[in-house]
Amino acid sequence: MRTTMLAVVMVTLCVMMVDADVKPQKDFNLQRFAGRWYRLGLAYDSPSFVPFRSKVRASIGVVTAMPNGNVNLTMWELTPLGCVIHVYNYERTNVAGQFSYFSTRHNMMKDITVVDTNYSEYAVVLKHKVFNREYTQVALYGRAQTARVDVLQKFKAFALSQHFPKESILTPPPAENCPSSRSG
Repeated sequence: MRTTMLAVVMVTLCVMMVDADVKPQKDFNLQRFAGRWYRLGLAYDSPSFVPFRSKVRASIGVVTAMPNGNVNLTMWELTPLGCVIHVYNYERTNVAGQFSYFSTRHNMMKDITVVDTNYSEYAVVLKHKVFNREYTQVALYGRAQTARVDVLQKFKAFALSQHFPKESILTPPPAENCPSSRSG
């Protein structure tokens, strides 16, 4: 019993230490972060995602800052069914640049951290949660449909620092007609 309790405490501390290594953007400013973003990069190593890697296209999102500090994110994503709209509601935490949201896909709360941004060009965002396994995803967002080489390198270096294998780091091509000119 004592050994089991010690093991649980050690695992919890290790998880907290991994999560504590990633800090949000210093002096994060939600108003400057709001607006249109293109998802230009994605690091995700879920085995169930592997067959879909070649089908991923850059998606478009609009971040809307709410008066209470929460965020609404509307994403347009090209899927085999066409252009699909997803709406996410990120709740602010007591740390600027960190949010949580309820994932209907996994039926649980997840953590979002804006790790690095210059607001006018790029943002590196970490999505993290520990449940039956550790779930981590890193995304590179840009204000334009392309990013400078040094920004792409920064994103890839961060993803590698989070232990993603090189083959799980994607920089997908743009999606055509998603959103259509009438929806975005």
